[in-house]
Amino acid sequence: QLQLVESGGGLVQPGGSLRLSCAASGFTLDNYAIGWFRQAPGKEREGVSCIRSNGGITNYANSVKGRFTISRDNAKNTVYLQMNSLKSEDTAVYYCARSSYSSTCSRMGYWGKGTLVTVSS
Repeated sequence: QLQLVESGGGLVQPGGSLRLSCAASGFTLDNYAIGWFRQAPGKEREGVSCIRSNGGITNYANSVKGRFTISRDNAKNTVYLQMNSLKSEDTAVYYCARSSYSSTCSRMGYWGKGTLVTVSS
């Protein structure tokens, strides 16, 4: 069964850090670009970051540039999102998803169930 499972969410104070993980089972991530998305209460889902299959090129939403870092460990079949200098507006459910392609995050075919990140004092 193909599955993506996110973990690492939680409650953190503004300015703090969290590292999210996206672990795949039932398939290998090697050949696919992987994206992180988020959905805040009352808002539409938005793309946060994307990493190519070989990890060579990454993309970020303007709102997280310089604060978030996406990475992958294909040997562990896992993609990470390091989030630093968190702000209250980063509060959302974070999802990872698998692209249908190796070099771009589009036609996301598989999604995890999400992990909640709450940034609050």
